[in-house]
Amino acid sequence: MAAPTPTSNGPVDPERYQAGQRITWVSVVVNVVLTVMQVIVGFAAHSMALVADAMHTLSDIVSDAFVLWANHKGSQGADEEHPYGHGRFETAASLVLGLLLTITGAGILVSAAGRLQNLGALPPVGIAAMWAAIITLIGKEGLFRYMLKVAERLRSPMLIANAWHARADALSSLVVAAGVGGALLGFTFADAVAAIVVGAMIVKAGLGFAWEAMQELIDTGLPAEEVAAIRATLLSTPGVEDLHELRTRRMAHRVFVDVHLQVDGDISVREGHAIGEAARKRVLAAHPEVVEVLIHLDPENDSMSL
Repeated sequence: MAAPTPTSNGPVDPERYQAGQRITWVSVVVNVVLTVMQVIVGFAAHSMALVADAMHTLSDIVSDAFVLWANHKGSQGADEEHPYGHGRFETAASLVLGLLLTITGAGILVSAAGRLQNLGALPPVGIAAMWAAIITLIGKEGLFRYMLKVAERLRSPMLIANAWHARADALSSLVVAAGVGGALLGFTFADAVAAIVVGAMIVKAGLGFAWEAMQELIDTGLPAEEVAAIRATLLSTPGVEDLHELRTRRMAHRVFVDVHLQVDGDISVREGHAIGEAARKRVLAAHPEVVEVLIHLDPENDSMSL
């Protein structure tokens, strides 16, 4: 019922750590290949949309570097200075990823808007840009599906955010393909418009990830339905008469719970402790994301618990 005992600095879950590192390195390799292709073809084919998409992909590489570092730090066990572990590193990385996306998207919006004001001076977009956009779309969508499957199994908000980052890239590549197609058909503004749409998508995704990370950093409680489920589990424990001050907070993929349980005031301390321990074990068994339950016992007739 107390905080986790400090352990060694090795990964809390080696399999989880290795899986997180593996999918992130896969993302790095894919993104490096796609970025090089997009930059070369984008400038050669005069496609602002493709270059913008390349900058988005480049931000993925920087993001992956943050993820590799945060996954390493966040997987470490509790120690003297961090008795609850290092899970906040994942949350902080998610916040950085969100801010990075927002800044990248804003830069693309400014650049594309300037391009729209000088349409007459723009060279025609080459057909190679279309093929590059299609290849990028296929690569990003495949990467997204692979990363999301692993991230959801690991229940890692940081890795899930990085997976959806890849999906945002896939969607932006679809927009780029449409914009390039329009430009090839004679609509010279289409490429710049596609770049603006991509920029807006990036900003929206970045703000969303940053907001979610901020909510976790300020210890926002779990959704009402999840709290209700934990409450029901506690109340189902024999000997628990009622409860109050049920509080929850999330740290990356882990959830911490503390609660006051009301028990019969006439039972012994030993019996009360047994009831509290039974309630703790029930929550840990029924809710896998919960890793610690701190319980305070109150006698049933304790007026301060009302």
